Amino acid sequence: MARVDSQPSTRDLSLPAFCGTAVSDEDSATLREIVDTCGVSRTELASTVCEALGWVRSNGRLKTRECYEYLGLLEEKGLLQGLPAKREQRPRGVTRIHYTLASEPRPERTGELAQVQPVSLALVSGAEQRALWRELVERHHYLGHKVAYGAHLRYLVWMSAPERELCGCLQFSSAARRVAARDRWIGWDDATRQRSLTQVVNNSRFLILPWLHIRDLASHVLSLASRVVVEDWQEAYGVRPVLLETFVARERYEGTCYRAANWMDVGVTAGRGRMDRENRWAEPVKTCLVYPLVGDFRRRLGVA
Repeated sequence: MARVDSQPSTRDLSLPAFCGTAVSDEDSATLREIVDTCGVSRTELASTVCEALGWVRSNGRLKTRECYEYLGLLEEKGLLQGLPAKREQRPRGVTRIHYTLASEPRPERTGELAQVQPVSLALVSGAEQRALWRELVERHHYLGHKVAYGAHLRYLVWMSAPERELCGCLQFSSAARRVAARDRWIGWDDATRQRSLTQVVNNSRFLILPWLHIRDLASHVLSLASRVVVEDWQEAYGVRPVLLETFVARERYEGTCYRAANWMDVGVTAGRGRMDRENRWAEPVKTCLVYPLVGDFRRRLGVA
């Protein structure tokens, strides 16, 4: 049976916010009751909690994945005990991937953008495309493949000339919850950020296959993606993005292709991960770059 830590403590045991939304005492009681009385798996519990508390996306889909992570966070902090054991399954995070000929390095190719046009983005769909995307990113992106947190869309990028050829991968996912440099630049306070964060989308992976040295290809792909993802994200999640963000490791890259595609540098991160609320796990400091998708993005994000 799940229970809240009842040992006397001087620290505040109120539940942390879920996806930027405060959890009321009533919601806390409902969550605990569900976990206490429903002898099901963690995934089923997460879905049940979402249904009961109305934790849904704008298109009505449950935030099951985020709630699953949230329940684990409560357990880690000692705020919730007795959750069902995690089932043996494919590990979340880094995925074991077997490399195939599809991702084998090829002879270097140089050229101009006009020689490979048109370039197109195709949403990843089906097991075969998902496996190919994971393999390419794991093998050739310095961060490798990890299961994205929250909402996400993935793309394969294709060149058309002199023949159709795969040239890269993209992933867009839920925005970082709190980034001081970004939030100052937008002009958000905490309450406004919590209400409007779903309209910001993170470009969390971008890969041009390393044997391709096509002038202006990377910035062109980013420009295409800024148009394509708006419609695809709205169709998938019922929210129309108004701002894109990304984070570039300063010790590795300058973000040249982003800057060439008119992304703006708004500062640096604090070197903390998405789930690090206590500053325990340092991460490399990254440059925060943003791309407004509409002229009145601040108004749409709730800033007067």
